[in-house]
Amino acid sequence: MNVFNSEEACRKHFEAIRFAEGDSCPHCKHDKIMRFSDGKRYRCHKCRQDFTIKTGTLFGESKIPLQKWFIAIYLLTTRKKGISSIELAQQVGVSQKTAWFMDMRIRESMKQSKGKLWGIVEVDETYLGGKHKMEEGRSRKSAIMGMTERGGEMRAMQIPNRETQVVPNALTENVGRDAHLMTDDAGVYRKTIRIGYKHDSIKHSRRQYVHGNIHTNSIESFWALFKRNYHGTYHSMSKKHLNRYIDEVVFRFNNREVEMGAIFNEVTKRIAKRGKMSYKTLIA
Repeated sequence: MNVFNSEEACRKHFEAIRFAEGDSCPHCKHDKIMRFSDGKRYRCHKCRQDFTIKTGTLFGESKIPLQKWFIAIYLLTTRKKGISSIELAQQVGVSQKTAWFMDMRIRESMKQSKGKLWGIVEVDETYLGGKHKMEEGRSRKSAIMGMTERGGEMRAMQIPNRETQVVPNALTENVGRDAHLMTDDAGVYRKTIRIGYKHDSIKHSRRQYVHGNIHTNSIESFWALFKRNYHGTYHSMSKKHLNRYIDEVVFRFNNREVEMGAIFNEVTKRIAKRGKMSYKTLIA
């Protein structure tokens, strides 16, 4: 609040981030724009269309002040256990429905990197939801697969099930072939050797948790953090939006040692580069 103590200060900061690589019209991408004297509107030299600093970004044509957006970004990126839309609504001063929409748009900017993991990579899955009650042959629980490079980044995503093709496909998409995999003794990981990975497993079924360098403690620690977000803050995550919540927790985990100002600017930069998200699309 000291740094962004006015709407004008917020607008100037977001303008500096959005146009860091030069002016650009959100309508036709032309590189020459005019600035109105009120500081709130712009006009393209080529297509002559007017726009605001939010046009063409994840903020969309939101009438919510940038100062409130910046508070929401700060809260969502610094709270280790996240922040519910109910609490965000109270902190920012908007309705719960608006706060939920704000949350989802900020999470959209937290999507995970597509780069591959290397070195020693721990792999595991967890489940969210109620009991393993089957409906039409499917579990009501949501399966999540996670991979973490020791001393490096984390990847996690929702998977439809733990079948023999699902897990190997997720591995080849996210983990380099020279990586050394560490897993538990679940049978699904036996295929990893066939597809070219060096693989060691720890026998959790025999109450073995560490054997020399072989363990899955890092990925287990992430699951503990994720469950604190789930049980302590959100209480429920719909299957439809589960990957957005996963992206949020992974983003905070991967940036846990990064200075707050750099994280804040990274999120606002991503918001500036991504197109708008409509509420109708989100709830469709």
